[in-house]
Amino acid sequence: MTLIRREGVVEDPWTFVEDGAPLPKGASVIVTLERWQTDSNALLAHDGRLGVRLKSDQTADAIADALAKFDLVALEFPTFKDGRAYSTARLLRERHGFTGELRAVGNVLRDQLFFMLRCGFDAFALPDHAMSEAWLEAFGEISVVYQPTADGRPPIATFRR
Repeated sequence: MTLIRREGVVEDPWTFVEDGAPLPKGASVIVTLERWQTDSNALLAHDGRLGVRLKSDQTADAIADALAKFDLVALEFPTFKDGRAYSTARLLRERHGFTGELRAVGNVLRDQLFFMLRCGFDAFALPDHAMSEAWLEAFGEISVVYQPTADGRPPIATFRR
């Protein structure tokens, strides 16, 4: 898997840990919501950074009270037709004030990167076959926006005289 951010391809310091698997000492780990809900005390005692992965049917409200404990939230896109993670991303950023890394995982598509960025995502796990240079170009392909969103870009209406 390749991980990109606006600045380019980056090393991924995070490890996804399957439910029931031991936590690697000192590692930055991502766990499922189910594991967080059943094993939060042990996870909080872990000596590394903590992230959580939400499936598309799991809402921001499920982790809202614990957001300060997470350095990363990974939101899953199971298919290109399922856009619920867009709404979850905006809720995490705008309603709940999450400032950590917001990562898109799963069926991440190049033509959706710009829109994911606008919703608050700042890291993207790409499929192994992806040509990362071409994917990075997607961030700059649209120069004018019409709505205010989590990315802070001013909409075109603010430039009217």
